[in-house]
Amino acid sequence: MQLINYEDTLRVSKNALRQNRFSPWTDRIWVESSVTPGVFFAVQVRKPARPGRIIATTHGWHMSIPAFDPAAGPSEDGYLWVHVDMRGRACSDGAPDCNGLELIDVYDAVEYVKVHYADFLADDVVYFEGGSGGGGNAFAIATKFPDYFSAVTGLCGISDYAEWYRNDAVGEFRDEMDIWVGCTPVDNPMAYDARSGAPCVSNLMVPFFTAHGSTDERVPVWHARHFVECAAEAGKAALVAYFELENVGTQSHWGRATKEMLDEMAERSEANRRKAQTVPVLPEKGSLWVPGYLYTRRFIVRLDSVDKLARLDYDLTTNTFSLHCDKPCRFSIELL
Repeated sequence: MQLINYEDTLRVSKNALRQNRFSPWTDRIWVESSVTPGVFFAVQVRKPARPGRIIATTHGWHMSIPAFDPAAGPSEDGYLWVHVDMRGRACSDGAPDCNGLELIDVYDAVEYVKVHYADFLADDVVYFEGGSGGGGNAFAIATKFPDYFSAVTGLCGISDYAEWYRNDAVGEFRDEMDIWVGCTPVDNPMAYDARSGAPCVSNLMVPFFTAHGSTDERVPVWHARHFVECAAEAGKAALVAYFELENVGTQSHWGRATKEMLDEMAERSEANRRKAQTVPVLPEKGSLWVPGYLYTRRFIVRLDSVDKLARLDYDLTTNTFSLHCDKPCRFSIELL
């Protein structure tokens, strides 16, 4: 758990230099988007001393990937860390889109690493962890990629972007949502639902750990509590583990946290991963939300806009798919 990468307090300046850099244990590479050709995003890979599993991660809302350190040793926890610089941030092309196409960049990064770093991998199990803005990514990625990651950790994250927009009293994040989403939640509530984890939590298939400070000023604890409540309503309570840090959170997400609290949070996150030792298996038949797109290990569904939310009924025994959306919607399906 690398909390410094999730503490959303620093706006990182744009770096136009695109140059792959390699060292024994840390590499920085650029990967091309599979959905927007010509857009490259930076990925920092931290390698383990012996083959391990992947943890993909994203940074805070205003941040970027960690500084490249060629002198760093192997990852201390035995995982191969895949740090993805979200599109439009300091080291990447494109424009941020608040859990739109930018989450497919995480998928593309992992698929690249599976091929090019195969000697460092123990098996096909992949985890995700993120905090702050990356925690908002975690809530959404667990529902947009329901059987791709075996376990997910989302720390102090945004589970409902419309609620975050409405309650951003100082406008610290609202001005960016106006641009990154392209509308307000009043103008287009579906666009905000399609980017948020809570409205689609019924898609959840894997163990999800979330933690939040009860007095967090920048992402209120309501977001974690709301996700937990929505999961219970959707019959997914058994998959969600929640740790609330009492009287923790200021303008820093972890303000007033003790070392013991943070150590316990890290242990609970790791325990959530230990519950997930295999690759998830998608049911042969079912019904899932498609929040702009849906990536499974058996098929991919893409709507004609990341601003749309649809319901998919599928039957893989007959390869039958039926999509229902409250707006006119075109879609494509790719069988894998």
